[in-house]
Amino acid sequence: MSNEVVRFELRRQSDDLVYSFTRMHRPDGSIGFKRADGDHWIVWKPDWGWIAWDDGSQSCMGRPWNVLPQHQGAAPPEGDWVSRKAAKSYVYTLVHLAR
Repeated sequence: MSNEVVRFELRRQSDDLVYSFTRMHRPDGSIGFKRADGDHWIVWKPDWGWIAWDDGSQSCMGRPWNVLPQHQGAAPPEGDWVSRKAAKSYVYTLVHLAR
């Protein structure tokens, strides 16, 4: 049995909103995690580690709060994540799910 992370949830701490992500190949062939409700991705960037990346604006929209890139593994780390959307920021808990 593999320990590979295939699915996870980002659970917003302020109101319990949940976003579900699934491991997929991106159009460029790299591996990422795509959000179920839209074309939003958590991807690996060498200088950043795992982040929510917006291709259109070429900017980071979310990232782990307590885990530096050099301490991240083959999947986005569990724990606190922070995001930014316009003038707002949110705190989430990332939770890996069983297959």
